[in-house]
Amino acid sequence: MTKMTDKPVDLRSHFGFTTTPFTREIPIAERWCTPLFDEPLDDLRRTIEQRMSAVLLAPSGTGKTLLLRALREQLPEARYRVQYVKVTSLSKRELYREIALAAGIEPAGSYPTLMRRLQEHFRNEDQDDGRRPVLILDEGQDLRTEVLATLRLLTNYEMDSRLVLSVVLAGDAGLRQLLERQELAPVSRRLAHCAVLRLLSRAETRQYLEHRLRIAGARTVPFDEGAVDAVFEISRGNLRAINRLCRKALERAALAGLPAVDPSLVTAARQQLLL
Repeated sequence: MTKMTDKPVDLRSHFGFTTTPFTREIPIAERWCTPLFDEPLDDLRRTIEQRMSAVLLAPSGTGKTLLLRALREQLPEARYRVQYVKVTSLSKRELYREIALAAGIEPAGSYPTLMRRLQEHFRNEDQDDGRRPVLILDEGQDLRTEVLATLRLLTNYEMDSRLVLSVVLAGDAGLRQLLERQELAPVSRRLAHCAVLRLLSRAETRQYLEHRLRIAGARTVPFDEGAVDAVFEISRGNLRAINRLCRKALERAALAGLPAVDPSLVTAARQQLLL
């Protein structure tokens, strides 16, 4: 049995990292560049450049929020005004109040009043300073059907003869199920592109693990072959699960004074996490 010490764990000093690995605080410049993310990102950016709207479908823990952050960074402030809203199960008035707050306009009034005010606001932005309005709605699977249906009104300008506002609707598989409902066909038809993220393969899991260690300053990979396989088998390629599992396994290795993680440490780490 591996003996644990009572000393506080310090991953950086034990493994020679310059920063703590596998945290959620990763700068966009240090994100993992791979076609798995780059292709959906490019497609979303091109859709917005064409003044149209899109949907991003991604299982929980597959990097959706990071991709949305990267998308916002790729849209230059001189040309775009991007608003981000993380939605929940809101009423129509509550949703448009949240959008108004994000856009920096008065959130008071009824739903029809808020809708008109927002349409006028986005039209003026496009006309007055030439900055195209972009609205990112995250966690779209939590929207009620009748609320989601109102997006076709928000994007309707001059009897659909003019493209003003681009909407990026993001969510998990539940959002796809919503958009496949017959009553939401008018919304689905307004989405010019559907971008998709998926779980990592075994090889991609290894590449991602090595990338996160490299940007943390690791000179070697402190996971043996069996440990990397165990990470994939337990996480099934879910980025969030990989991050949590790897960090916990490293902590256990450091506490035990070991130079690397083996499969038993990954298994033990799994028992201390809700994955």
